[in-house]
Amino acid sequence: MLMAMGLQLATAQYKITDGTELLPLKKVPLEKMYVHLSSNLLFSGEYMYYKLYVINAQTHKASAISSVGYIDLVNAQGQIIFNHKVRLEKGVAQGDFFLNTDVPSGHYKLVAYTQWMKNGGLAQVFQEDVLIINPYLADQSSILANGENGRTEGGQSQDGATAGNTAKKSEALAIETDTSQYGTRSKVTLGFTLWDKKVGTGKYSLSVRKKGDIPYPTTTTAESFSRDFFNAKKSIPQTIGDSVYLPEQRGELIHGQVTQDGTQLPAANKQVVISIPDQEFILKSVTTNDQGYFYAYLKKDYNVPNAIFQVMGEGQYTIRLLRPSHLPYEKLHFDKIAIDTTHGNPIRARSLQNQIENAFFEAKPDSILPKGSFDPFDGGMPKVYVLDDYTRFPTFQETLVEIFENVGYRNNGKKGDYIRVAQDFEKINESYNDFPAIVLIDGVFIPDHERIKELDARNINKIYVLQDQLVLGPKQYQGMVFVETFKKDYMDTYQGRNVLTTEIAVPKVQKRYFKQHYPPAVATYDRIPDYRHLLLWEPHLDLSGDAPTLAFFTSDVKGTFEVVLEGFTDYGKPISLKKTFVVK
Repeated sequence: MLMAMGLQLATAQYKITDGTELLPLKKVPLEKMYVHLSSNLLFSGEYMYYKLYVINAQTHKASAISSVGYIDLVNAQGQIIFNHKVRLEKGVAQGDFFLNTDVPSGHYKLVAYTQWMKNGGLAQVFQEDVLIINPYLADQSSILANGENGRTEGGQSQDGATAGNTAKKSEALAIETDTSQYGTRSKVTLGFTLWDKKVGTGKYSLSVRKKGDIPYPTTTTAESFSRDFFNAKKSIPQTIGDSVYLPEQRGELIHGQVTQDGTQLPAANKQVVISIPDQEFILKSVTTNDQGYFYAYLKKDYNVPNAIFQVMGEGQYTIRLLRPSHLPYEKLHFDKIAIDTTHGNPIRARSLQNQIENAFFEAKPDSILPKGSFDPFDGGMPKVYVLDDYTRFPTFQETLVEIFENVGYRNNGKKGDYIRVAQDFEKINESYNDFPAIVLIDGVFIPDHERIKELDARNINKIYVLQDQLVLGPKQYQGMVFVETFKKDYMDTYQGRNVLTTEIAVPKVQKRYFKQHYPPAVATYDRIPDYRHLLLWEPHLDLSGDAPTLAFFTSDVKGTFEVVLEGFTDYGKPISLKKTFVVK
């Protein structure tokens, strides 16, 4: 719907030119976002884990509008330390970031948003203060108390507490531990009670972390977020003449502009073919509008950061990829947390424990969840030719001549020869066509078939041939030829006319996080130290069972630990629960 309105791009946003463009945008609800962090006090050598909840600002339920979310970690100077992109599924996503020793001690802000949400400005996006301690750098002036004893502005202390509930019970859900005290490397069982299963069912995340005596920024809970953002903007405030960020409803939005070389005038009605090279390649065609702008949605997952944009047809053109602008991070307000000499011993102890944990990281690996594979041939059944099964010929053209009966070059007069795949006639009255084939090498779209005649066939591993009739943009094709080289690196040397080769950020992969187990009478981990402060991070807590429980094990670290559950019911009610226990 939005793409059909003919919106104009201004930098990396769309300019609303009249009421027919404004009205559909006004009808799309704005979003707000809550992020549950595993901790907002981080040391070098630790992971920050996060769970995103994107919420419809009008209904206060999970949003189905945006399909992509973004997370920035910003320092006090407004500089971005990292920027993550995550795929949203039914309004939620997860991710993590490893804090290395390059990041100095200081006060940071985690900012999370969708592109659509940015239309409401800084006040619409999620912000959380994060304190980072890097004990390996000499300069700690940004977090020192300057003579004051542990003063904070809006912060809270992590000092120990007696075991028990530390937050009011929810009328929808309750959480309990099987006891209040545990030994080291002991099994802990959490039990969950849904007072009303219909009301309490929802999306939740859970962390179990040691409480300490180092002050840290005030943590935003799902309940406090819902109160603070209840009156967030419900629809975009922009009007005619303003620029907006479009919602990424159909996938990740890629947009750019094509201009004519020499004059820099917009190149209208030009076909741009986008290819993301890989075994599971992505191939899309878009057409520029009157201002030379193009935009395309990437619905499918991709694994490589490389993309090739090519303008089809005669002439010389320049392609620019336009990226969304950042919010005014220089206007962010940071809560200041003061660290003084009384915190020296716990800082040193935790840093040493982190070093030991990282030294044994390979014994406790996370695993990457397999992505749902997709078929780049869109249901077609290509025939696969492994060239080692045949006599080898020196060039690609000779290989087609000698091995293939249904694929070969055809004369195209002065325009150069093209590759054609023979039709697989399925109907007796099917008309003959002379369309060229779609040709890709390692997922790179090849518009000029003449130039690959002399390609060294000794570098080719397989050739896939699809005989179906295909359509790419305004043009029809007869079949597809996908060439796979041994090194799968054709993009590294590919050059062509009217080509832009660039990088786009790959969405973060989904992981299954390691969970430590100590089975009875099994000595697998007896000689491996265990100094975990974060005992459990469960970003997708499943409470669908009749009597849901969750088990994990304590580490060699003693003290008071806190179980934190955050999330929202299917009806949009925020849930924030805490429970403490002691490890002796």
